[in-house]
Amino acid sequence: MKININELDNLAISPDILLLGEIASLKQIGEKLFVSQHFYDDETAEEIERLLSARFPCIHVEVSQQTEAKIVQPNLSPKKNINNIIAIASGKGGVGKSATATQLALALAAQGARVGLLDADIYGPSLPTMLATRDAPEVLDGNRFKPHFTHGIESNSIGYLVDENVAMIWRAPKIVGALMQLMDDTAWGYHFDGKLDYLLIDLPPGTGDIALTMAQKIPVTGAVIVTTPQDIALDDAVRALQLFETLKVSNLGVIENMSSHICSHCGHESHIFGQRGGRQLAETYHIDFLGEIPLNKAICASLDAGKPLVVAEPQHAVSQRYHQLAKKIAIALAKKPKSFSQTFGKIAVESAPKNTLH
Repeated sequence: MKININELDNLAISPDILLLGEIASLKQIGEKLFVSQHFYDDETAEEIERLLSARFPCIHVEVSQQTEAKIVQPNLSPKKNINNIIAIASGKGGVGKSATATQLALALAAQGARVGLLDADIYGPSLPTMLATRDAPEVLDGNRFKPHFTHGIESNSIGYLVDENVAMIWRAPKIVGALMQLMDDTAWGYHFDGKLDYLLIDLPPGTGDIALTMAQKIPVTGAVIVTTPQDIALDDAVRALQLFETLKVSNLGVIENMSSHICSHCGHESHIFGQRGGRQLAETYHIDFLGEIPLNKAICASLDAGKPLVVAEPQHAVSQRYHQLAKKIAIALAKKPKSFSQTFGKIAVESAPKNTLH
């Protein structure tokens, strides 16, 4: 039985996610249908298998999960050992960006992806505390850093290389140089046979030299903006959003952190920092609103203990929210056009030699 691809044009796993041309590709060999799902999520894979088996009961359906390298900003190509680089930005400090980046990285890894996390917040590197990894990374042959491997993800941070009690009194050029070295001279994928599906970069607050230079030099597949609901944070989140728009980096969506506080005694929900600010920001700039994370003391306690909530209590209601956010980000990346630079490499175009006949 030969499948007519046109029959699958409108097949969707949810109202806003079409199967083909968005999150998966397929190939038929005889009576078998091989589906490649472009992100990791077992529930989605099961739903795809169920939909196709119901549509074509005589065909055996097999679903595999893997990511693809997606297009990045102009004049840059994806790195050979990293399919997708995700910038986590806020434009403002103190909104929980680093905590969110760490929990998202762990959630993506829990779903089956090969994940790395680069702590680029040079003035306040928090990854050593959040992952309880303070030792300097091992230097491999070729003077490359071996990334730490903790809770199933790779990581590197300037905090692994300097004393935790030393203030980073560096000018911007030195900081940018150090961060680019961490980016380029880390053997990302070392613990995963040499390749990552996702590298999340926890960018420093603001839109100055550091964030600007990194966004220009690093091939970023997409950016996630983290904010709190109040206006003072939203103003800076807008600047971060506009930075990526100017550099033609896709804004994958907005996460509203500290959206509300639920009293552990009476269950009353209080919107301490305002309400719906992140959602309104996303609506104003026509990008996705990914979701909300409430204030919860379990988040703080688990990070201080070096075992983030997604790992310490994977069934916790807030952990489940991080998993939902990670899935939305993975789907948003899966929908982006594929980059063929890893397949073909750089193509040099030379002029034809001059005719030497006399």
